[in-house]
Amino acid sequence: MFFEVPVLVTERLRLREFRGSDLADYAALNADPEVLRYLPSAGREPWDLGRTYRHLAFLLGHWHLAGCGVWAVEQKGTGSFIGMVGFSEPAGWPGCELSWKLVRRWWGHGYATEAARAALDHAFSFLRKDRVISLIHPENRASIRVAERIGETLQGAITHFGFAMLCYGIDRESGANSAWKPSGTGESSHSRARGPAATSSALNTAKALSPRSASKSWQMTAPASRPAGSVA
Repeated sequence: MFFEVPVLVTERLRLREFRGSDLADYAALNADPEVLRYLPSAGREPWDLGRTYRHLAFLLGHWHLAGCGVWAVEQKGTGSFIGMVGFSEPAGWPGCELSWKLVRRWWGHGYATEAARAALDHAFSFLRKDRVISLIHPENRASIRVAERIGETLQGAITHFGFAMLCYGIDRESGANSAWKPSGTGESSHSRARGPAATSSALNTAKALSPRSASKSWQMTAPASRPAGSVA
């Protein structure tokens, strides 16, 4: 059965289905050690073309099996490949995970926040998800700030693929009163950060948390090719 991946448009970005022609750009993204730095389960070594191809097949298949997935992110004006954002929820996953991964040259422009907010809007307004989570490495301050900007809050710590990760999350009801505002159009606008105090508080909480002390902890066996984690 044919499944049409929705296209989301924001002020500066277009979120669209991955295409075979994205393979070279996606391979370059996964070959950057700095991009992989806070993705421990992805490995510290750059991905070869074969691994990138297999993961791209996973991303495309996830839409057909789960009805949601990861978009390629491009600039509206130029069509330049920015990175990826979207959802992973394969069997055994701890929840509907929103993650983002951008080409390093585009870090610091607010694109991760803009794309993540559009994806979150889609999850609540169209997919009718009750809750969305993001699993973030405790030292990944940039992704922690993105999570806070879109209204996610620290839920606890989690053991994921053998690594300690922070679990941020937001539900639809609380989201309506937070940084996420339902658009009903699939579009998103740029946002302001919640400020350093919120990030500092989350990091202090993270230091006190461990997978053993978290209220919930998942331990899983990694598949041959897993979705990308959160990188800004």
